[in-house]
Amino acid sequence: MHRSPFYLLVLAFSVGAQEHTPEREKNPLAGRPDAVAAGQKTFEQACQACHGGGGKGSERGPSLTSGKFQRGGMDGEIFLNIRNGIKGTPMPPFSGFSQDQVWQLVSYVRSISGGTAQNGEAVDGNAQAGEQIFFGKARCAGCHEVNGRGGIVGPDLSAAGRQPADRLRAKILEPSTGTRRRSGNAVTVALKNGKRLRGIRTAEDTFTVHVMTLDGERHLLNKEPVAELNPEPGSLMPSNYGTQLSTAEIRDIVAFLKSRQERDLRQTAQAKIPGGLTYERLKNAAAEPQNWLTYWGNYNGAHYSALRQIDTKNVKLLQTKWAAQLPGDSLLQSTPVVVDGVMYTAGPPGQVFAFDARTGLQIWKYTRQRKAQNPYESNPFNRGVAVLGNRVFVGTLDAALVALDARTGLPLWETQVADTMQGYSLTMSPLAVKDKIIVGVAGGEHGIRGFLDAYDAETGKRAWRFDTVPGPGQFGSDTWKGDSWKMGGSGTWLTGSFDPELNLVFWATGNPGPDMNAEVREGDNLFSCSVIALDADTGLRKWHYQFTPGDDHDWDANEDLVLADQTIDGKPRKVLMQANRNGFFYMLDRTNGQLLFAKPFVKQTWNRGFAADGRPLWQENAKATVDGAVVYPSLVGGTNWQSPSYDAGSGLFYLMTSEAGQRFFKTAQNYEPGKAYWGGRAVALDEAPKAAIKAIDAATGTVRWQQPVSRGSLSAGVLATGGGVLFSSTQEGNLLALDAKSGTILWRTQTGGTISSSPISYSVNGKQYVAVSAGGVLYSLGLPD
Repeated sequence: MHRSPFYLLVLAFSVGAQEHTPEREKNPLAGRPDAVAAGQKTFEQACQACHGGGGKGSERGPSLTSGKFQRGGMDGEIFLNIRNGIKGTPMPPFSGFSQDQVWQLVSYVRSISGGTAQNGEAVDGNAQAGEQIFFGKARCAGCHEVNGRGGIVGPDLSAAGRQPADRLRAKILEPSTGTRRRSGNAVTVALKNGKRLRGIRTAEDTFTVHVMTLDGERHLLNKEPVAELNPEPGSLMPSNYGTQLSTAEIRDIVAFLKSRQERDLRQTAQAKIPGGLTYERLKNAAAEPQNWLTYWGNYNGAHYSALRQIDTKNVKLLQTKWAAQLPGDSLLQSTPVVVDGVMYTAGPPGQVFAFDARTGLQIWKYTRQRKAQNPYESNPFNRGVAVLGNRVFVGTLDAALVALDARTGLPLWETQVADTMQGYSLTMSPLAVKDKIIVGVAGGEHGIRGFLDAYDAETGKRAWRFDTVPGPGQFGSDTWKGDSWKMGGSGTWLTGSFDPELNLVFWATGNPGPDMNAEVREGDNLFSCSVIALDADTGLRKWHYQFTPGDDHDWDANEDLVLADQTIDGKPRKVLMQANRNGFFYMLDRTNGQLLFAKPFVKQTWNRGFAADGRPLWQENAKATVDGAVVYPSLVGGTNWQSPSYDAGSGLFYLMTSEAGQRFFKTAQNYEPGKAYWGGRAVALDEAPKAAIKAIDAATGTVRWQQPVSRGSLSAGVLATGGGVLFSSTQEGNLLALDAKSGTILWRTQTGGTISSSPISYSVNGKQYVAVSAGGVLYSLGLPD
């Protein structure tokens, strides 16, 4: 009977777990020859077809003999992966096996992979002295890392102690023994131009090969210019350690390696990871149109690409260049980041990928199992990553912030930001500013108390926090009735913008809680539905502007904040623009938060104008009521969190819009931690919503053109480019190219999946690509070669 390969997965702690958890269970049959023999028989019957005889691997499944288990190497982890299978991979559950049969399989896998993960093997030698030799005289760290310290050409040895001492000793003295000629081993590459490379083959397909040379540099190569690609006969490790090191020194190194049982994030958080994307490059991202360095492309939030190879004349020739199926159950909402030919993106929650941006060849994949899951979560998505230096940062649904090594995908640190069982989650793409990673929280519909955090990029330690719902003694606390601030919402779940010259971070905030019942939280409810300007170094508030005071329509202000220089009434201004969910296009002076003007871009019935200080004036009967009040726009809003795009050259601001009203009801509701806390509902009217792509003259707020579409989207944004093409999409999966001047549709293709992400553009070796996700597939399109 055919069974798929089991890729061993790291399983995390469950909610409320004690110190002893299933994944830390030790094999009760460990060390018993009869268990190994029984496990071998079961393996041969159920697993060998994919993992090969003796578990040595095949085209169908990986080798199990290396002692390295990428998805969890503890006995209990292996047990659970065999018993439960691995979601999103070909590995099925073997739930029909008894517990003894599974433990027998674990025993056999251990026997062929170098012993137990928790083996208590006693070894001679001085581990402390061995560490000094490893990082000193022996120069092992030139290729190998231990807990983030050292090189990345060779395997990570942070958990080397899970292998028997004899095997470690043999590998040091005879490194080529048992080395297989397969992807990941030593190769020599001769290029047709005469250049030669020697290193490790880290990834390969029929047309592409990735080689990491001994200096740690990654080479992404087409095979066309490759004259020869030859596996080397053995390992790249020096073969003369037996003569260069004494017997005692070898023994000490083995003792040091045996002391390394797992990758220790307390130590990797202290590691110095050189190179990568600098803050100076992030500040000047506009000078690198070939890259897409942040969620919005650069700090100003324009979500615009200056690339012009694809233009209004040739866009009809666009074709798919590569596609990557990302396993999981949720629609992809992530916007990728592209740095020097490598695309980093979040897949379904818990997964991060690095791809060759030119070919789609996967360079590495990181998978993390949640430690806890709120059964009432409402947005099980991840919208992207941030890159700073050689670190990739991603938030998780169980409200943690994780830093990965951009070169390998290995974790460097993890910081718990909040408690997901209270309703918090991290769905947004973090923002890297200077030496900090800024991250906001989702959960406004769960009665959270919102905040915005900044963390040290190297260590994961929190640098500052700004509470978007002020408590007693904080500015704005008097805008909340009684203790309603404790469940005030005001999430910060969309990436902000940054002005390096002013040193200000601009961040938008979400709805107050409960969403529809303003009676229980009477007041303006600062800083909900606002933009806040914070000092990037300290998190101190410089100014704020509240778009919708005391909102009871779920009109989050979590929309893009675009920074630009504009001439308003004949005066040059540093401005901040936003098309808000409440139906208005706003222009603010970003130095002080002054409202310059606001103009509706869809039908609205809640606002009768603005006071001299910029405060909106509510229409009568525009608040949610017990009997239901009809108000425009709807709960979805005139637009939502999908990316707009701003072209400074034309002065046009592009966005997807929705025009509809709803009947808003308020109801009494008791707060329950972690559960939805709406306090009402919104009911659709008989009329159908009108969706359209629109171009707004940013200087005046006037709509210049609009292109109706049958189904808009809450999440599929637009992208303007230097070639005069505006890329957009519809919810049913059509990717569109429009003339940015007129809105005329120039080209379209059906992707076959719901598009819930915004397109980006980048180039590699002078060729422009447009990337977008549809359903569970990440596509990259370009012109014919």
